[in-house]
Amino acid sequence: MWSEAENSIQKELRDGLFQLEEKSQRRELRRVNGVNLCSNDYLGLSQSKQLRDEIIEAVRRAEHVGGTGSRLLSGHFAEWEEAEGEFAAFAETEAALYFGSGYTANVGLITSLLSKKDLVFSDELNHASIIDGIRLCGARKAVYPHRDLNALEAALRAHASERCRKIVMTESVFSMDGDIADVGAIVALAGRYGANVIVDEAHATAVHGPGGRGIVAASGNTDNVLAILHTCGKALASAGAFICGSRVLKEHLINHARTFIFSTAMAPYVAEQVRAALRLARGMNLERAELMSRAKQFAEKMREDGWDNSGTNSQIVPAIIGSNEDALDAAEFLQSEGFAVRAIRPPTVPKEKARLRFSLTGLIEQRDLNQMRSSLNEWRARRDICTRAGHATAVRA
Repeated sequence: MWSEAENSIQKELRDGLFQLEEKSQRRELRRVNGVNLCSNDYLGLSQSKQLRDEIIEAVRRAEHVGGTGSRLLSGHFAEWEEAEGEFAAFAETEAALYFGSGYTANVGLITSLLSKKDLVFSDELNHASIIDGIRLCGARKAVYPHRDLNALEAALRAHASERCRKIVMTESVFSMDGDIADVGAIVALAGRYGANVIVDEAHATAVHGPGGRGIVAASGNTDNVLAILHTCGKALASAGAFICGSRVLKEHLINHARTFIFSTAMAPYVAEQVRAALRLARGMNLERAELMSRAKQFAEKMREDGWDNSGTNSQIVPAIIGSNEDALDAAEFLQSEGFAVRAIRPPTVPKEKARLRFSLTGLIEQRDLNQMRSSLNEWRARRDICTRAGHATAVRA
């Protein structure tokens, strides 16, 4: 039997979930069925037979199939040294350090570098891992409007005389709008006002830039940023993330990043999976070009259909729907038509900016995209008829 205190907490939790449901913000876990348009498996490597075979062989050869402890205790295997060396070469940086997830990488990086006296300039649409890292480190923050370089410069100028660590943080490819930061301009501004730059390449890794090295490499600024984060759980179909930068930065993180120090190491065969995926991805220039070409065409067709897709120029193409209810209804309609689509709602995106987020991958056929557009347009036509008739918004078949 629960105690009175436990009963009280359970009731509060139920009430909180009910309030989310009332606002159409309650989330649930569901398996993906149909044409998958919500996957970050951009190169389709999660279904690669070659990668699967290499993973099986790595497990067969592995001395251990568990991490056994943190890297600083018993979990530092040769496989991780080799993976970090290969990834640093890929990123064209001096060194790289592996973390178990992109979230822990950002939080560990930020909290180890910044304190209350320091200052961080953050794009308003940065990922939650960046936001949480800033909150945890306690640094002062200047949040600038999304990709607004004039606002960023004004904020940098306002603090130009301060003697503290100043860091500009941005994603390269933004996960909800699919647009791309002007990394070159950001680096130039930061240098002018005595700030450093950190770039999260999560949705660019293995997809954008020369050889898939990302937007920082494409802008020619690999040597001009403090750190680059590359994730492995998206286009590389693996897990974890690398912080890439100088050897000094790597040693600093080993000694100060709590999310690294106090996390059990991943099993050494995961390092082999990452290395195998990286080798495959580096040779997929044709697949990258095809993906970008298809995404560009798809975004243009969506705009011709009258959908606001936030000026995307990447493989992520949103369709801004508006209300939570309409976004959920549109997603359920498309699901009934055989498309795996998710509604993205506040607080992940701003209020009245609920949307469908289409992630294009190398596994999606052009005919599927054409059919999905037709289905989405059909949903809108049905909704408009219902609205004019004064009926409820639900238009599912």
